[in-house]
Amino acid sequence: MLALALVLEGHSRGDAAQMCGMDRQTLRDWVHRFNAEGIAGLSNRPAPGPEPRLSADQEAEVAEWMESGPDLERDGVVRWRCRDLQERIGARVPGQLPRADHRQTAGQARFPAFIGPPPAPRE
Repeated sequence: MLALALVLEGHSRGDAAQMCGMDRQTLRDWVHRFNAEGIAGLSNRPAPGPEPRLSADQEAEVAEWMESGPDLERDGVVRWRCRDLQERIGARVPGQLPRADHRQTAGQARFPAFIGPPPAPRE
């Protein structure tokens, strides 16, 4: 903001950027955003990313699975691992999901990170 104020006071972009410890190109981008959208244009924007591979309904279904936990008879496990979710989702949803998508789904559903098996007892 100070760099923009310096530019508005008549300083060159290079001088204003140097006085504020930033790159001239960054200040140029800020000036263009400020001129186009005002002060609201300077707020952070969400980064574009890939489209979600699961629909909102499918994500809700996976979140429900995670909250209710696996069934030992049906799923063959006592706690979810990424691999287990990948198998279950693969059976229900066409296409393959990379393992990172399961972790992201867990994070979006506000579930704790997947944990490994408990340590073996010491003898």
